[in-house]
Amino acid sequence: MARRTSDTADGRRRSTIREVADMAGVSVATVSRILSGSYPASPATRARVMRAVKELDYVANAHARALAGTPSKSVAIVLNSVISPHYAHVAQGVETQAAVAGRLCLIGTTGGDPERELAMVKFMREQHAEAVILVGNVVADDRYRERMSQYAHTLAAIGSRLVLCGRPPLGPDVPAVVIEYDHAGGAFAATSHLLSAGHRRILLLGSRPGYTTAQGRLTGYRQALAAYKVPHDPALEVEGTMEWQEGHRMMKERLAAGPRDFTAVFAVNDLIAGGAYRALAEQNIRVPDDVSMVGFDNLPPSLDLNLTTVHLPHEEVGRTAVRLALEHEERGGAFPHVTMGTHLVLRDSVRPTPP
Repeated sequence: MARRTSDTADGRRRSTIREVADMAGVSVATVSRILSGSYPASPATRARVMRAVKELDYVANAHARALAGTPSKSVAIVLNSVISPHYAHVAQGVETQAAVAGRLCLIGTTGGDPERELAMVKFMREQHAEAVILVGNVVADDRYRERMSQYAHTLAAIGSRLVLCGRPPLGPDVPAVVIEYDHAGGAFAATSHLLSAGHRRILLLGSRPGYTTAQGRLTGYRQALAAYKVPHDPALEVEGTMEWQEGHRMMKERLAAGPRDFTAVFAVNDLIAGGAYRALAEQNIRVPDDVSMVGFDNLPPSLDLNLTTVHLPHEEVGRTAVRLALEHEERGGAFPHVTMGTHLVLRDSVRPTPP
């Protein structure tokens, strides 16, 4: 006998959006908007809808039907930029693992704009991406966290995964895979290396309030000072973005402000270190003979500068993001939270201070 169009392949009747709405006590339009992530519903209303979705298995079945007619499955990566070496290497890891898993890779950029990132996640969900991987800093206010949490729930409801790379969790009840770097540990090691060489006036370039990556590295810097019982001097922390031009600007302005009051530099990333290195050279200040320097990332231009820096496993992070997102069924639907280790790469940019 022919199977009814409302039945699944194993004979079970498919749930309808009307049944979800009735169970949740809301309208069909409200269900549709909440599942699309575009409706600012109260937490209680959203919880009722998502509970009904889960109990009736409505959205998961709808997603399966959509994929059944789609020849190519995909994962999505959303980045601040494709120019920065950091983002490019993570994206390469995502692409590599996506190819191994037989998936195409969708890429979108945001320029660090939270609203654009939210719009990009919504778009990738509508493309039925099996994972939406967010990489890079963003200023996360309460409104952003609430909306991104909604997207995480709707992605989970359709069998997809939100993956946060290099940023902290959105909250204890938000269904997202989290892959963090040990920013503080890496910065502690880099700053400790300078301190062990006798440096006590260490200039930090790249402080940026509200940005998790910069904040984590600032925390490690301060922890190292405390461990060596070196007084913390806020005047040695210079604010700026993570770009070569900013490194050049910060150092140039610092040198122009008066006599040099530091013997070493901790650059929050290698691009900042490159710009600072150029500004020092323009004043005939040599690294490491006159000023010692360490960076963070172990990406260009660290090799060209022979720069001691902190290594981050960028491509491995990208591969891990795809792997954890696609293996959620094997993991019993879990949302893992992992921290990728760092290590210090010693080159020739640090000299002991004179006795």
